[in-house]
Amino acid sequence: MTERATPPTAKKIPFVRSHHGKEFIDNYEWLRDKESPETIAYLEAENSYTAARTAHLGELQEHVFQEIKGRVKETDMSVPARSGDWWYFVRTEEGKSYSLSCRVPAQDWNPPEVTAEPLPGEQVILDSNALAEGHEFFALGAGSVTLSGRYLAYSTDVEGDERYTLRIKDLETGELLGDEIPGIAAGAVWAGEDYVFYQRVDVAWRPDSVWRHRVGTPASEDVQVFHEPDARFWVGVDSTRSEKYLLIELGSKTTSECWVLEMDNPTGEFRCLVPRQEHVEYGVDHAVVAGEDRWLVVHNASGPNFELGECGVDELSALDKLNVLIPHRDDVRIEGVDPFATHIAVGYRSGGIGRLALMKLDPGYTAFTELEFPEELYSVGAGNNPEWKTPRLRYTYTSFISPASVYELDVQTNERTLLKRQEVLGGYDPSEYTASRVWVTARDGVEVPVSLVHRVDLDFEEPRPTLLYGYGSYETPIDPSFSVARLSMLDRGMLFAIAHVRGGGEMGRNWYDTGKMLAKKNTFTDFIDVADYLIERGFTVPHLLAANGGSAGGLLMGAVANMAPDRFRAVAAIVPFVDPLTSILMPELPLTVVEWDEWGNPLENPEVYHYMASYAPYENVEAKEYPNILAVTSLNDTRVLYVEPAKWIAALRNQATGGEFLLKTEMAAGHGGVSGRYDQWRQTAFEFAWIIHQVTGLTS
Repeated sequence: MTERATPPTAKKIPFVRSHHGKEFIDNYEWLRDKESPETIAYLEAENSYTAARTAHLGELQEHVFQEIKGRVKETDMSVPARSGDWWYFVRTEEGKSYSLSCRVPAQDWNPPEVTAEPLPGEQVILDSNALAEGHEFFALGAGSVTLSGRYLAYSTDVEGDERYTLRIKDLETGELLGDEIPGIAAGAVWAGEDYVFYQRVDVAWRPDSVWRHRVGTPASEDVQVFHEPDARFWVGVDSTRSEKYLLIELGSKTTSECWVLEMDNPTGEFRCLVPRQEHVEYGVDHAVVAGEDRWLVVHNASGPNFELGECGVDELSALDKLNVLIPHRDDVRIEGVDPFATHIAVGYRSGGIGRLALMKLDPGYTAFTELEFPEELYSVGAGNNPEWKTPRLRYTYTSFISPASVYELDVQTNERTLLKRQEVLGGYDPSEYTASRVWVTARDGVEVPVSLVHRVDLDFEEPRPTLLYGYGSYETPIDPSFSVARLSMLDRGMLFAIAHVRGGGEMGRNWYDTGKMLAKKNTFTDFIDVADYLIERGFTVPHLLAANGGSAGGLLMGAVANMAPDRFRAVAAIVPFVDPLTSILMPELPLTVVEWDEWGNPLENPEVYHYMASYAPYENVEAKEYPNILAVTSLNDTRVLYVEPAKWIAALRNQATGGEFLLKTEMAAGHGGVSGRYDQWRQTAFEFAWIIHQVTGLTS
């Protein structure tokens, strides 16, 4: 058997951190040196050890991979979306890991048939398989075509570190132009055919500036049109849906500001719409009502859950002077607005569910009408609608048991047309599965929503093997969605549960605010209280219960492993943020300064420091029994550095007892894991096989 790797701490000088009267001795900080041969050797030894310790799961892993692959229609195409004189869509082909971006000339408003065969006049404008050739990792960032259809601006990342290179292709000739801009953020926005706008980054990899590039000129001649010196703010560039205005949008976790420039004057000066005010967020888009240009503004100046207002484009001076279209409500969280020439779509949350409503603009503002659906738990949102003057609204719909679908709504007649439903091969029958929601009373009396998914025929006379998933950060909701991979768990008799804990976005801004900063522990105790509910109600028992979360959800995994190790048989933590205090104390790292509004600033605030120190998973590993733990990370991850889970597993090995602690590092990947759909399926199969075995004992 391969021996597990143990950090040779005796040969290393421990790092001593001292802040606000407290010292922490870090024996494994030496693993931060990514360029050190000793670090790489250690990670590779850990990979060998994990491979040896999971070798008995090879058959199960292969079965899960084949099940995922067997449910996916490998040769497929997306529903075409019209932009200008072209219908654009994406193809996948059996045996190819990456997609092909394609288009056909537009004839009318009816999209071309979704078919496996090439369409008449079809052009492949970008083949990601060709771009990925020779690289262990590949990700496509921008993929923006001029309205005329002549030029394509696209960006690629071949390391996984989210450092992109922008290139321009002439789609009329097929020629790749000499324009090349390396080391930038992912996006690109066209202004006509002559100029493209993009973001550059600072030393901490924060998008801090917007630049204008003229087609056919070297990057050295590009012009900086905006720079944001405040390290709390990220800068983005976009256009209104009408493509009449360019927008520069900058925001911290709590404050935002918008700048605007007419699209037909790309060399002009951007102007600020409403100067930033601390803890006030707003976003704008453009509408035309009765021939008059108007701003639609979503903002939280009137309350934490936001409201929607509007005004003339020359009248926006203060957010409290707007005409209110949707007033603030304590029980409704407005998330965004999509304006079109004849209608407006609004996304919002109510009762823990994301919803979609429509308002017609002709002859003026009228009432919003919510789109209704038969399932209790579902997700709906505006789909791919690049055209502003469209007579129809595309929207997407899915649930835990309903495969993803694309619908088209005729705005005038309200007729709905199903354009495509994800085809699940192998005889999937949604009537064999069920999803429901229960509400768990947390220890402080708050009601926490929990989603339960399982086969209809699952017998709960006895406790069942269960996976409890959680996230709970950044106001990000974990909404109902279909997963072909999850079927491999459900079909093996497992219950899948999601704890929609505080810190997420399921229940409005207050739900987020009461799970961040100095209230962050609510995220962890909510999750533990949900686990206790599942155990007390007989759904499962600790030796049949696994927990799973990734990124900030990995922080949740590390915290509950420390706080309630006896509740779980196993914990799977994917790219886990388990050394948060060390990272948040290092402003030179990517994401750190902007994160102070999420976690607090422990450099300046002793209370924040001591609070974070009290829950940081790595710093609170104890000499007690832990569940089995699997940590998966990526060497080139710039969001959660590989060193965090590497140190965490090392500390568990050195101090904890009971569980087996495994680390797997993808040596050519980023925060999202490996690239290419087949490799992604294999990565998922590995993680799922480990979880399935932990709670069912199955090896095939």
